[in-house]
Amino acid sequence: MSLRRRAAGGGGGSGGGGEPSLLERFKGFDAYAKPIEDFRIKTTSGAIVTLASAAVIALLLLSEFIDWRTVTMQPSLEVDKARNEKMTINLNVSLPHVPCYLLSIDVMDVAGEHQNDVDSTIYKMRLDPTGRPIEGSRSDIGDSTKAVSKAAEKAKDPDYCGSCYGAKSPGGKKSAKGEECCNTCDEVQKAYANEGWGMKTETWEQCIREHWAEKVANQSHEGCNLWGRLQVNKVAGNFHLAPGKSMSRQNMHVHDLAPYLKEKDLDFSHTLHSLSFGKKVEFVNPLDGVSKSTKQSYFMFQYFLKVVSTRFTFLNGTNVRTNQFSVTEHERDTTPSAHTGGLPGVFFNYDISPMLVMYTEYQKPLSHFLTDICAVVGGVFTVAGIVDSFIFTAGKQLRQKMELGKST
Repeated sequence: MSLRRRAAGGGGGSGGGGEPSLLERFKGFDAYAKPIEDFRIKTTSGAIVTLASAAVIALLLLSEFIDWRTVTMQPSLEVDKARNEKMTINLNVSLPHVPCYLLSIDVMDVAGEHQNDVDSTIYKMRLDPTGRPIEGSRSDIGDSTKAVSKAAEKAKDPDYCGSCYGAKSPGGKKSAKGEECCNTCDEVQKAYANEGWGMKTETWEQCIREHWAEKVANQSHEGCNLWGRLQVNKVAGNFHLAPGKSMSRQNMHVHDLAPYLKEKDLDFSHTLHSLSFGKKVEFVNPLDGVSKSTKQSYFMFQYFLKVVSTRFTFLNGTNVRTNQFSVTEHERDTTPSAHTGGLPGVFFNYDISPMLVMYTEYQKPLSHFLTDICAVVGGVFTVAGIVDSFIFTAGKQLRQKMELGKST
C-alpha cells in the first residue's frame, strides 16, 4: 500500500504559499508602514515635545493665514512712454503776512507756455493778523467782498462802458461805438497786464470809484490762504507765488509792484498745507505741512522738485495714474541793497523724471497658502521628531549607565 503526499495549498485556497492577491501587492506601495501597537513607547518627554510642536504649528499657521489675507503693493520700474500729457498741480498754502490783493500765481514751462496771474482755478481766502479766515467765499486780487454797491451797480449797467485807457478789453467787451470796455478796476488791471504796461490805479476812474487804494491800505496787514489747482504741460517748468501784477514785457516775465507796495514789507513766511501732482492718493508728500519763516523782507524761498510718474494697479483691475516727487530747498535774500537780484516770493521749480514707478496690488493665491501650510506642519513635525529621538536616546543611555553603576 503506497502513500501519496498532498501538495501544500491544494484545493485553490487563498492560504499557503500561493501567489499574493492584487490587494496584497497594492499594500507594498505604502510609504507609511505602521509599527505594531505593542511596540510603541509613549514617554513624558514625547508628550512635552508634542504639545510644544502643536503650539508652534498653531502660531505659524496663524501667521501664514494673516500673510495670505494681507494685500501688499509690489513696486516695479519702467520707462515712462506717455506723450503730450497734461498734469494737475494741487496746492494749498497760507501766507500769514501777505495780503491776497498783493499775491499772484504764475506758471511757465520749457514749452513756452505762460499762465500769468491764474485766477480761474485758484481761490483765495483773506486771513486776519491772527491767521483766522475773514471770509469763506472765493476772493479776487483786490477786494472780494464787493462792498461798494454803487460801483457794482454802475458796472452792471448795460449802457456803461468804462475806458480801458488805450488797452484792449480782457473780456473782449465793446460798446455800440466799438470802444474797448473795462467796467471795473480789476478789468483795467488785467488789460494793462496783457499789454505789459505799468499800472496807474491812482488815476483810473474805475479804481477811484471803487476806492481801490483804500481797500489796499485796509488789507495791508492781512494774510492769505491760497488753494486750488493748476493745469500744466507735463514738461519741466515752474510756478510761483510773487507780489504784484504779473505780465510779459519784451519776452520777459515781470511783476509790477508800484501800485501795491507803498511801505509794505514783503514777508513771505508760509505754511504748505498740501502739494501734490496729479490725482491725490493716500501717501504723504514731502512738503505736506512744511512751514518756513523769516523776519527779512524781500526773501525768496525756492523748492526744486523731481516729479516721478506713478501708477497704481488694484486687485479689482482699476488703475490710478498720479505722481510722486522729491524735493530740495534753497533760500536767499533778494533785498535790492544785497545786489543778488531776484524777486521775493515762493518758487516751485519742477522737473519730470523719464521713469514710471508701478505699484501692483498683490495677494497670495490659495495654492501658495496650502503649500505653506504643508511646509509648516511637515517641517515642525520633522524637527519635533528629531528632538524627541535625541531626548529619548540620551535618556536611555543615561539609564543604562546608572544601572551599570557608571553614572557620576
